[in-house]
Amino acid sequence: MMRPVLIGLASVGLAGALGLDALVGVQFLPPTIVAAVVLLALLFENRRYQQLAETRPGAPWQATDERFVDPDSGRMVTVYFNPATGERRYVADRS
Repeated sequence: MMRPVLIGLASVGLAGALGLDALVGVQFLPPTIVAAVVLLALLFENRRYQQLAETRPGAPWQATDERFVDPDSGRMVTVYFNPATGERRYVADRS
C-alpha cells in the first residue's frame, strides 16, 4: 500500500526537479539525482527478494533454525542454507 504512494511522490519530485532544472539551470541537479535514485530504488527493490519455494531443496542444503511468518502469505517459512555457495532459500512449511 505504501509503495505506490512513495513511487508517486518520487515521480512528482523528479518531475518537479527536472522542471526546475529546465527553468533555472543545473543548480537543482543534486535534488534531481536524489529523486531519480529514490524512484529507481522503489521500482527495482522487489526484484531482490525471492519467492517462497514449495518444496525443500536437496543436498547440500541445510535447514537453519531461522523461521518466520511471511507477511505476504501468512505462512510459516523455514530458511535453508547452502554452505558451498552461501545462498539462502526460503521454503514455505506444509503445516
